[in-house]
Amino acid sequence: MTFNLLKLLGRLHFLSEKRRLQWYPPFWLMRVKVLELSDDWRRVRLLLPLNMFSRNMGNTMFGGYQCALSDPIAALACARLFPGTAVWTRAHEVDFQQVGNSDLELRFTFPPELEEQIRRELAEKGRSTPTFQYAFYRADGERCSVVKSTVAIRPRGYLKNR
Repeated sequence: MTFNLLKLLGRLHFLSEKRRLQWYPPFWLMRVKVLELSDDWRRVRLLLPLNMFSRNMGNTMFGGYQCALSDPIAALACARLFPGTAVWTRAHEVDFQQVGNSDLELRFTFPPELEEQIRRELAEKGRSTPTFQYAFYRADGERCSVVKSTVAIRPRGYLKNR
């Protein structure tokens, strides 16, 4: 029997979902703070601090930190809104448009029209592969990185036709 910290965190129902997300081991090690997490995951705001571990040689945020934080967010939101499905990140792209020279805020909003499209595709085809766009913002309010994340939403036990 192996110890699984993620399963343990998932069973600690006395902790809020916000606290469990903040204590998710990779996020905890990056010192991520949950600023906002709506009950339905339609709106998420996370703070990624610029510190001695996240700072690169150019004195700005490592791109890998941004990728690691932004990667699971769209998939987690889909898993929450579409229970009973298997959800994973299929493709993930971060466009670094400006330097991240301060703490960064990740802002994710689940567009209602995309939710409607996903529900329609799940009803018609039994699966959906939507692409989300969200971003990181510096402390001065400027957008510095744009995230495009494609999520695979499939029935549990789905196997691709071979």
